Amino acid sequence: MKICGIVAEYNPFHNGHKYQIEQTKKLTNCDTVIAVMSGNFIQRGLPALFDKWARARMAIENGVDIVIELPTCYATSSAEFFAHGAVGIMDALNCVDILSFGNKYNDIEVLKRIANVLHSEPEEYKKLLQRELKKGTSYPIARSNALKNFLKKEIDSKILENILLDSNNILGIEYLKALLTYDSPIEPCAIERIGGDYNSTNIIDNICSATGIREMLEKNTTEKLPDVMPEKSFKILSDEIISGKVPMNISNFEKEILYQLRKLSTSELSEISDVTEGLENVLKKCIAEGFEITDLIEQIKTKRYTKTRVQRILIHTLLGIKKSFLQEQKETPQYARILAFSKNGKKVIPELVKKSRIPIVTSISKFLKTATPSQKEMLELDIMATNIYTLGYQIPTFRKMNLDYTMPMQDEK
Repeated sequence: MKICGIVAEYNPFHNGHKYQIEQTKKLTNCDTVIAVMSGNFIQRGLPALFDKWARARMAIENGVDIVIELPTCYATSSAEFFAHGAVGIMDALNCVDILSFGNKYNDIEVLKRIANVLHSEPEEYKKLLQRELKKGTSYPIARSNALKNFLKKEIDSKILENILLDSNNILGIEYLKALLTYDSPIEPCAIERIGGDYNSTNIIDNICSATGIREMLEKNTTEKLPDVMPEKSFKILSDEIISGKVPMNISNFEKEILYQLRKLSTSELSEISDVTEGLENVLKKCIAEGFEITDLIEQIKTKRYTKTRVQRILIHTLLGIKKSFLQEQKETPQYARILAFSKNGKKVIPELVKKSRIPIVTSISKFLKTATPSQKEMLELDIMATNIYTLGYQIPTFRKMNLDYTMPMQDEK
């Protein structure tokens, strides 16, 4: 049996995602595809458009065999920690042979070289990075500039710049770096991304980024959605909207976030993940002005603090995720929770249970009876994240608690 892993958010699942799965199966001849997918809050510091069960169904109906939830502490973090958690789960399953990821640059050896620098952090590179950070730029830009200077004799500067400007390439590099960190036997497989860029809103050959689809939903210009999403995926999305589950955005949680920012003291805010260098004082100053959440984000973001980082800080504040908690969870994920499976995936689950170095969770209630304190802490954050996520629904009947206990695993229809 050959198993291939994919890290995803499927926010929402579109034709580009289906292409990656099809190409992965074609190029690797794998028997099973396992996706490690973000839960109800995602890496850009936003709530997912639709809950994790709807997005897991989209994946299963379009070629994924097993969907495992990426714990919230990883799913809402930087690209580095996001990749560390996702690859950590795949490595701990102890049966994943290949990691497939999309990218815009088809020379994986160059990506591996960059990943190796980030993993080993040579002294010269660290000095270059510190020099860039002193200029007041954001960490991603400082790191990019340091890499360009360090590798200028090995990789053409223009090629390197193009690589480091693309979000998919950056994530791919982080996956490769995580494989090195875990000394994992998993082999990487880069699938060239087709269509527009990660943040593009253009439609090219019926391929549109998730960003473009989210923009269509936000502007209610959805007539082209059936062209850029698989039929089953579009049907699930439509059913969610018809039921009254209007696509989520950060404004759905405006009052909850503003409440937390006003409630927490400056010293308490300084303990929130991603809050550094006195940013807690900026948060307190801006919150006093009574801005709407979108205006608040614009007020706080600077050359040094990107919009995505500010959004992550607000989501971490909403969920109460502290730096100390993330430090405790840096070593490895504590479990692999299955959200959905296909008919083929159902046959593979016993193999996962047999080989995995971490528990395979199919029942929250049963797992919590025997879980370690660390496992409980990580899982309880996932449960709380769902409980908070449902508060964003406009229809009161959808604001139920403890769905993680009552929602069944999604299977192939």
